[in-house]
Amino acid sequence: MEKILIFLALIATGAAHAEESLFGSGKILATPGVIQVEGAGGSGLNPWAVISGYGTNRQIGGSAHHTYVTTGDFTLNATGVTVGLFDRLELSFTRQWFNTRSAGGRLGLGDGFKFNQDIVGAKVKVFGDAVYDQDKWMPQVSLGAQYKKADKGAIVRAVGAKGDDDIDLYLAATKILLDKSLVLTGTARATRANQFGLLGFGGPNGSGRSLQFEGSAAYLLSRHFVVGADYRTKPDNLAFAEEDDAMAAYVVWLPSKHFTITAAYTDLGKIALQGRQRGFYLSLQLGF
Repeated sequence: MEKILIFLALIATGAAHAEESLFGSGKILATPGVIQVEGAGGSGLNPWAVISGYGTNRQIGGSAHHTYVTTGDFTLNATGVTVGLFDRLELSFTRQWFNTRSAGGRLGLGDGFKFNQDIVGAKVKVFGDAVYDQDKWMPQVSLGAQYKKADKGAIVRAVGAKGDDDIDLYLAATKILLDKSLVLTGTARATRANQFGLLGFGGPNGSGRSLQFEGSAAYLLSRHFVVGADYRTKPDNLAFAEEDDAMAAYVVWLPSKHFTITAAYTDLGKIALQGRQRGFYLSLQLGF
């Protein structure tokens, strides 16, 4: 109960500050999550129902972010911006660069061959409030969409993909349990994406959207440190290579609302006949 009172006092302080500035940071530290690899507010792999940025329902918040992922055979970099409008609407843009390194030579593409992707996202809060509704079982629920455009259309079609662009749709539910320092999220995603979209969309094993599940659990060790884990199922559309689910275990350091570092161990499963890809994830985020 003491924790709840402290958090609610912080909320009240944030609400008072919200009246002072349109571009502000009235939310409680850590409650907007971080920025996931496709640019939405959430955790490392999965979007949450919360709206990114520290702006309250009277403020605009946002962030710029860069994520680096390295596995045994591949490297992924992602850079983007995310804006939260009045704790109701989130807009994002992210550019991904997927470097095949020496695996590109083994696949006949050439060492260091890159698959790139642009992702434009939008998320709207439908109902509930993850922070304020502590006396209710109902989570915060948001509906999101991510338009993805892969830049190697001819190559992804050659390996069996039906197209090089598509829209992922997702419904996320997030519950923050302040008295337990716990954040729980479940997300249902309708997608045709192969390897998050980097290898196109659809294929011989499935050309329509399939429903996939994403789950996250995060525990607040203190006001400045969070640990958590993600699990994400993925479709297996391409005949030439099996695609597995992805998972990550992470720690987040939040020295302030304006700077966040996320480090994770990640397992992305099998990618393009190169075996299971395990490695490290590092994300830096500057926000307000």
